[in-house]
This record gives sequence, C-alpha cells and structure tokens, in this order.
Amino acid sequence: MIGKIPEELIEKIRTESDIVDVISEYIQLTKRGRNWFGLCPFHGENTPSFSVSEDKQIFHCFGCGAGGNVITFVMDIENVSFPEAVSKLGERIGIHLDIQNQSMDKNFRRYSPKEENMMNAHQFVAEFYHHLLMNTEEGEKALNYLLKRGFTREDIESNGIGYSLPVWDSVTVLLERKGFSLDEMVECGLIIQKENDHTYFDRFRGRIMFPIRNEFGKVIGFSGRILEANESEAKYLNSPESPIFRKSEVLFNLDKARASIRKKRQVILMEGFMDVLAAQKAGIDNAVATMGTSLTKEHITRLKRLVRNVVVCYDGDYAGWEAAKRAAEMIYNEQMDVEVVILPDQLDPDEYIRKYGSESFVQMIEKPHAYMAFMMMYARRNKNFQFENDILQYIQEVLEHLVGKSSPIERELYIKELSKETKISEEAIYAQFRKLDADFSKNYKRAEQKNTIFSGQIHSKNLNATERAERLLLSHMLFDMELVKNILHSDDSQPFIHDEYMAVFVRLIGFYEEHGTADYQRFLEILDDAELRKIVMEAALIERDPEFKEAEIEDCLKQLKKHRIKLEIEKLMHDSQEAERMHEYKKALELVQRMIELKKTLSAI
Repeated sequence: MIGKIPEELIEKIRTESDIVDVISEYIQLTKRGRNWFGLCPFHGENTPSFSVSEDKQIFHCFGCGAGGNVITFVMDIENVSFPEAVSKLGERIGIHLDIQNQSMDKNFRRYSPKEENMMNAHQFVAEFYHHLLMNTEEGEKALNYLLKRGFTREDIESNGIGYSLPVWDSVTVLLERKGFSLDEMVECGLIIQKENDHTYFDRFRGRIMFPIRNEFGKVIGFSGRILEANESEAKYLNSPESPIFRKSEVLFNLDKARASIRKKRQVILMEGFMDVLAAQKAGIDNAVATMGTSLTKEHITRLKRLVRNVVVCYDGDYAGWEAAKRAAEMIYNEQMDVEVVILPDQLDPDEYIRKYGSESFVQMIEKPHAYMAFMMMYARRNKNFQFENDILQYIQEVLEHLVGKSSPIERELYIKELSKETKISEEAIYAQFRKLDADFSKNYKRAEQKNTIFSGQIHSKNLNATERAERLLLSHMLFDMELVKNILHSDDSQPFIHDEYMAVFVRLIGFYEEHGTADYQRFLEILDDAELRKIVMEAALIERDPEFKEAEIEDCLKQLKKHRIKLEIEKLMHDSQEAERMHEYKKALELVQRMIELKKTLSAI
C-alpha cells in the first residue's frame, strides 16, 4: 500500500521528476508566458486548455477540470495505481522500486478487475507464444521463416513475436490451469466456445503471433499470420473487439514510438502492423499503424496530443490511394500538418522495402508530397484533359480544397500550376475561386454563430454562493491544518453541503491525522477518485486573501450554515404539509413552530 513506500522517497521522486518533461512525453506542449499549454489528454478539444505550471509543478485543464501533480498525471494517463506511478517515475530517474509483492489497495486500480485479468492473460499467453518460437522444435519452422524475411533475433525479441501451436487447446488448458475464467477468455478473444457442446478451443493455432499493445505497453490482442498459403484460412487473423481491445482507438507501436515521435516532431502513419515492423528494420522508429480499420477521430486525437506533423504512408494500390485521401483530409481538418508518401507499382511499404531496399524507402519518407500536391495528384487520376468536363471537374475539385484553408502563397502557387496543366487562364480560375470562397465564408459564419450559441450553453457554468463558499473553505483547509481541527471541535463539524465536498473533507481529516502537515499535492496522490482530485485542484488554485483569511473563513461558514438551515426549513415545511394531510395536527403545529425558530436563527446570522 501507499505507506510502504517511504515518504522521503516519494518526495524525492516527485521533486526530481520535472512535470513539463514528463507530460511532454505524452502530449505536445507550447510555452506561453510562464506556463506551458497543450491539448488535454483527458477530454477531446481543438483549442488548448491544458496548462502546466513549471514553477508550481502542477497541471490543470480549464476545460474539464482535471488537475494534479506529476504523480497523479501518470496515474490518470496510464491508468495505474499510485505505487505503480511512483515506480514508473522512479525508473526515469534511476530509482528502482520493487512493488510486486506489496499489497495494493484495489481502490487505486484504474482498470476493472475483469480488464486486469484479461490483460494479465494476454501477457501470459504472449510469453508462452514467444517461448514456443524461440526455444522449441515446434517453433523452429516459424523462426526460420521470420529470419528469411529479414527479421533478426533482436527484432523478434524486442517485438515479442511468438508462435501458436497447431493444436486445438494448448492455450485453453494453460489458461484454465492458471485460474483464469474461460468465459472471460472467450470475451477477450483468446479462446472460442463451441455452440453445440459449449467446450472451448484456442482462437490462434499454427500461426506466427504478433502481440498488439496499447499505448502504455500492455498486451491487449494479437495478430496471427499463417506460415503457408491456405485457401481455407485467412492470411492474417486478428483478435476481435473486446473490453480491452478497441480497434478504433488502438495504434500499433505507439507505446514504443512515442519517444521518437516527440523527438522528431513527426509520426509516420501506416495501414498495417507488418509495414511498421518493416519500417523499423529500415531504421524508421516513429511509425504507427491502425489495426485493420480506417483512421478514426479517436486515432487522430491520440496523435494530436503528441505531434502536429503526420506523414501518411499507405499502400500504392487503388484502395491505398482512397484510404490515404480520406486519412489526409481527416488529419488536415483537425488543423494538423499532413503530407503523403506515394509508393509506386501498387506496392505496400513492406513490399517496397523488400524490392527497393531500406535506403530508398527512407528517401521516400523524407520527401513526401504536401497535402495540396497530393490532392491535385488524386484529382488528376483517371481524367483526360482532352475532354472539357474532365478539365472543369479537375479545377473544381482542386479549388474546393483551397477554399477556406490555404494561405495566399499556396493559392497563387497551385492556381498557377492549375493554369499550366489545363491551359485555363489564371484570371478565370481566380474568378471561380473567389465565388467558391464567398459561398464558403457565408456558410462558415452561420456555422460559427450556431457553434458559439451551443458552446455557450455547454460551458457557462456559474457557481452559486453556496458552491463558491464550499470551494473557498476547502481551499483554506488545504493550506491550514489547524482550521480543520477547529471545525471538527465546533458545533458545525460537517460544514459542507454537497456529498463530494464532504467526501474530500473526510479524506483530508484522515490525511492530516496520518501526515500531520498541510501538503495538498501529497493529498492529491492519496485520492483514488479523479473527480475528487478535480475538486481539490480547483480549490487549491483559487485566490485567497491572506490579510482577510479569518473573515473569508467566517463568511464561508455563515453562508453554508444559512444554506443548511434553508434546507431544513424546506424539509420541515414539506413534513408539516404531509402531517396536515394525515390529520396529525399536533405534529404539524410542532413542525411549524420549529420552522419559526429556524427562521429567527437564519435572520440572526
């Protein structure tokens, strides 16, 4: 549990882990004044509202309210317990903590027990598959196949590649012996249950196994490749969707590529994981791939937190062109910089590297086509400029991409190119562009007005007097342990109105009893509920007036006492009316008298 890590060691790890450096490994930060800003990793947004203070070593999102210090950030972003977060940060600065045998409070877990079991099972099976490939006669054929394909033993080790036995139940038997629920193993896709007799069998058999990891390096699925072509079986078999594996969110290799992506400020986006592995062998370590699905908004959100520049490198065939266009448009519309690599001869990246070599492929990656250049190439496909309709359609498609997005220099560059290609004057093309641009501006203004109204309705949350009093009172409590003691010994020992503030108050009492000092950052770390951490951060960040501290506290307590009395009066009124309906007139009279007394107390406060 928490106490088993010495307090001085926690303090050392926290103070030596610079929050800007740590958070920069997960999202892209830009300095503005004294603070750093980026897109919040805890909710979707297009305008940065996530602030990191280098001086205070804290973060706070003005959009969703998330906040904390470097340890709580790792807890939230990686969905790990407090001890695990401290251990991870310790490793960064050369301090190793053995937390394997420590009893961890289950309240700190961010994955459900079922999800934990599923990921533990996947890790266990991944190690089993890898052992079979590297150390057994059964895996020798698969190992030789990989070596002939250019994989080194180091490649195989670093990617955890394995081999599944060509038998029906080897994994099923092992999982059952290890005590895993077979129904849960069916749900996460490791095994399958027969419909006729409800027995279980392995999903993957006789295949080279490639582990799929989430962005934090946890195995959540597999892709299995057959060794020999077989008409009755698919070349690749992937894990199905499950509680831990959602294809619309997973980017293969993001866990390993993150550091390189941040360093190079660029990510190479591919269609298949084999392309990423081939790129790795070619020396490209900032590539990721979608897992058997088209690029989604969730994928882009994950990339946008890390980097602004994306190079799309999809297959060179017709389907690859179509997918690249769709992906490039989605990325461009998210205000990111996007470029596209076009591979010749309808090759995919893996095939291109095998045919033309790593050096040639690296050169292709280093000289991608700009977004507009690719869109012009796409629009020009299958068009014959000897036909007037094809020329007009081509110009229209290109201008639609320029409208509302391009700079004056881009417009001049591409309109000149259009004029040369089509033999239509620049003046005529500009006239068409201005018409499209005017239509776009009208529609854009209308949409902006609607969005402004809608946005205002969502984000305008004004705190009432009671909520402001709760926040300010808690703020003083976070910096003054004596205040909490005084309130506990007063007539109003439960000062807060809302349950969430009372929950924080109860935990704060326990924290002061154990630690004996006011330290809101350390307090944040013991809170297992992210919503409670938001409340604490918002309270910690509001301004307090040291000169009028006593007056502020007194005003807060008065406001909260008034509110409690008003609530009690409302309840008494309701109860008295109910008593009258039941003809309990004596009880109703007593309740009314109590109401009168409370109203006198209220007016005296």
